[in-house]
Amino acid sequence: MRNDSRLSRTLHVLLHMARHEGPMTSEAIGRMLGTNPVVVRRTMAGLRDAGYVRSDKGHGGGWSIAADLDEVSLLDVHRAVGGPRIFAIGSDRSNSDCAVEKAVNQAIEDTLREAEALLIERLGSVSLAQLARDFDAGCCVKKPRSALGST
Repeated sequence: MRNDSRLSRTLHVLLHMARHEGPMTSEAIGRMLGTNPVVVRRTMAGLRDAGYVRSDKGHGGGWSIAADLDEVSLLDVHRAVGGPRIFAIGSDRSNSDCAVEKAVNQAIEDTLREAEALLIERLGSVSLAQLARDFDAGCCVKKPRSALGST
């Protein structure tokens, strides 16, 4: 089964935008992601409607961050891009007459509900600013030279 990568790809773009001087065009973002600029515009429209990015038309225009990164969570981004339900697994018949199927469905639904609540809580607790700080810290860490590579 193919994963839905809208959230991770959108977060990727938002971090680039946060560290980029000036707006980024749909074409540039599309090249970066290996996708069509139309797909980029469709995705970015949800972020624009939520107030997280803005678009400027004309020469020198493009997409830029419009919100305080401390105020936007990963869950906010997931919702803005129309992300799918957190879990797409479940029962195929919710009103079965079979006692075994009812027991199985109940166990699965309870487990998924608990897991979804935890994931939503975690996504909601991480801001874009925290993600940007983690990125910055990872980029600035100097990797130690190995004994074989040093002279």
